[in-house]
Amino acid sequence: MTDPETARVRVLLLFGDRAEIVADAPDPIEPVWYPAGEIAAAVGVSPAELPGMRLLADVGPRDRLSGWRRA
Repeated sequence: MTDPETARVRVLLLFGDRAEIVADAPDPIEPVWYPAGEIAAAVGVSPAELPGMRLLADVGPRDRLSGWRRA
């Protein structure tokens, strides 16, 4: 079994119970949406604190992110 790849990401905004996530890069490509509560619980903050936060996440099958942690 190989170690998962790690991605640096940034939370742009919240929309309802979802967080908009982009690569933490000068020209990020298309954003993706993840459950804000799941991310907030993993990093120990309230969902309202997520926008603007830079995080690390494991990249899994089909480029699905998990294992959220603060960068």
